[in-house]
Amino acid sequence: MNFDALLDSAIAKLHDEGRYRTFIDIERQKGHFPHAVWTRPDGGEQNITVWCGNDYLGMGQNPVVLEAMHEAIEATGSGSGGTRNISGTTVYHKRLEAELADLHGKESALLFTSAYIANDATLSTLPKLFPGLIIYSDEFNHASMIEGVRRNGGEKRIFRHNDVEHLRELLAADDPAAPKLIAFESIYSMDGDFGPIKAICDLADEFGALTYIDEVHAVGMYGPRGAGVAERDRLMHRLDIINGTLAKAYGVMGGYIAASDKMCDAIRSYAPGFIFTTSLPPAVAAGAAASVAFLKRAPELREQHQTQAKILKLRLKGLGMPIIDHGSHIVPVIVGNPLHTQLLSDMLLEDYSIYAQPINYPTVPRGTERLRFTPSPVHGPREMDALVHALDALWSHCALNRAEASA
Repeated sequence: MNFDALLDSAIAKLHDEGRYRTFIDIERQKGHFPHAVWTRPDGGEQNITVWCGNDYLGMGQNPVVLEAMHEAIEATGSGSGGTRNISGTTVYHKRLEAELADLHGKESALLFTSAYIANDATLSTLPKLFPGLIIYSDEFNHASMIEGVRRNGGEKRIFRHNDVEHLRELLAADDPAAPKLIAFESIYSMDGDFGPIKAICDLADEFGALTYIDEVHAVGMYGPRGAGVAERDRLMHRLDIINGTLAKAYGVMGGYIAASDKMCDAIRSYAPGFIFTTSLPPAVAAGAAASVAFLKRAPELREQHQTQAKILKLRLKGLGMPIIDHGSHIVPVIVGNPLHTQLLSDMLLEDYSIYAQPINYPTVPRGTERLRFTPSPVHGPREMDALVHALDALWSHCALNRAEASA
C-alpha cells in the first residue's frame, strides 16, 4: 500500500477544487488590533488589517483582561497541571463557572477547552443519561453539534434549516413517550441568520422536549448583559442547556455549557471529553472571567459593534455587493466559486493589506463560497474606507456580479 500516494491524491483533490486551506502567519499587535503583521511566504513582513477575526469586541487586548491574566500567571504559573478531577480545578475555574452561570441565569456552568468540545462532549453524552433519547438537529448546525449527535449512538432527526413546521412533523411522528431534545443555534455564523428560539421553545413545551442552544456567535454581543440572543428576547429561562464560547466576543479561549445543577453534574460525571481533558490554564480562566464580568456592564461596546456592522452592510449594499443581511453582525459577501474566492482573498491581502479568509465547502454549501467580514468597534473609519474601496475595485477588476444576494 502506497500511503504517500494516497495522501498526495487527497491533497491534490483539494487543490483542484480550490478548497485547499492555507495558514496565514500573522502577529496581532496589542493595542493596535485589528492591525497585525503578516509574514509573507518569501519571509518579508507586511502590515495588514484583519477583517475576518472572531475577537468581535476587541477584548483580546482589553487591559482588564490582560491584567487578570498577568496576576493569575504570577500567582499560579502556566498550566493547570491536570484534569478537573485530578488537581486541575482552581479558584479561577470555579470563579469563571460562577460568572457564566450568573450570566445565563442558570444554576451551574461547566467549562471545556473549547465550545467545539463542549458541544461534542455534551451532545454525545446525553443519550447515556436519557436512554432512548431522540435528538432533533437543525441541518445547518455547527460541525461540533453534528459530530456530537452522530457519535452518541442514539436516534437523530434532521430538520430543514429554521423550518419549525418540518420540526413539528418530525416530533409528531415519533413515540410521545420517547425522551426528546431539540438542538439549534441562535445565530448561524456563515449567513448570519437567527434561529426561531421562541417557536422552538413552544414546540419543546408541546412535545415535552429538552432544548439545547448554541449561542457561540452571540454571547458577549447580544442582550442587556451580553448573554446572547436568548437574553435579548427574554427566553433564557426556557432553554435547558446553553452552549457558549470564551474565544470570540470574550477574546480569550474555552467553551462551556450553562444548565441546571443536575445537568452539569451529570455531564461532568459521564462525558469523556470533560473527564479526560486537562483543564484550561488558570490564567486563561482568569482572563475569561474578567472579560465576562466586564462585558456584563458594557452595553456601549455591543451598541458600537452593531453600528459598525450596519454601516458596513449599508455601504456594501450601496455598491451593489452581493451580501446576505439577516440583521446580525456577520457580513457575508457571496462569490459563488471556490477558485475566485481564494483569488479575491489573495488579492485583498497582497495588494490591499486586508486579510479576509475565504470560506469554502464544507463550511458552506458548494456554490455559496464567500468572504465573511466581521466588523468590530476597533475597526475605525479609516479601516472601513479601505475595505470598501478595495472591494469596489476588485469587483470591477474581476467583473463580478453586483446583484444583491437574497436575505
